[in-house]
Amino acid sequence: MAFSAASVTTVVPSNSILIPKACIPPKKSSPPHKVSFGFSFSGDAASLDLVSRRCVSSGRCRTGSLAAVRASEDPHVGNTAPDFEAEAVFDQEFIKVKLSDYVGKKYVILFFYPLDFTFVCPTEITAFSDRYEEFERLNTEVLGVSIDSVFSHLAWIQTDRKSGGLGDLKYPLVSDVTKSVSKSYGVLIQDQGIALRGLFIIDKQGIIQHSTINNLAIGRSVDETLRTLQALQYVQENPDEVCPAGWKPGEKSMKPDPKLSKEYFAAV
Repeated sequence: MAFSAASVTTVVPSNSILIPKACIPPKKSSPPHKVSFGFSFSGDAASLDLVSRRCVSSGRCRTGSLAAVRASEDPHVGNTAPDFEAEAVFDQEFIKVKLSDYVGKKYVILFFYPLDFTFVCPTEITAFSDRYEEFERLNTEVLGVSIDSVFSHLAWIQTDRKSGGLGDLKYPLVSDVTKSVSKSYGVLIQDQGIALRGLFIIDKQGIIQHSTINNLAIGRSVDETLRTLQALQYVQENPDEVCPAGWKPGEKSMKPDPKLSKEYFAAV
């Protein structure tokens, strides 16, 4: 088995009925999930989030103690990736996938696609599968997500590639039938009930380090995903360096300093 995570302007049509705010019940905020630190803590939610990140990154948390992230966490770069647990299909079997299980263990490429049995989607899904070993060598798991059921995923996997199917995949396809995962990552098109082509790179501490969102008609690049992942891992291993545009392993990096950076610029 290969398997071991702007402002918006709203136009209101002239025939719409505006509901007074007083008639709209207030949203119920979700309570924060518990996090075990191995030491006592008291403070507000923002402080808790900061402590949890430092705890995980420093290795002070007990293994497996990060049970889930707060539902209110926005899916922005630098924030904790929203946790989820969902059914998935892998190796033609139904399994459970929980994103927080990878915390402290693996990087995660989490990508969303609109629907099974479509057109651009199989080209992306199979492209990631065909190059899965490259992600595996970088200690990274790949997870694909759509709002389809596990039965639809399985049927698509059992369809030959030459007929628009997927064939066997080397990573799980997650079922988001409730659309809660797509919504928590900000990729759900509400009026269509499907996800945009969102892709998130999540590090071993469970922090979103990169995100891109393509519209429905635009496929993504496995090459660029791998390059970005490699750059991320490099700067995490070399925190006093940064990667310039188009950087690839073996190429010259840069010191983020007005004087020391001149060494890079003088060499290019």
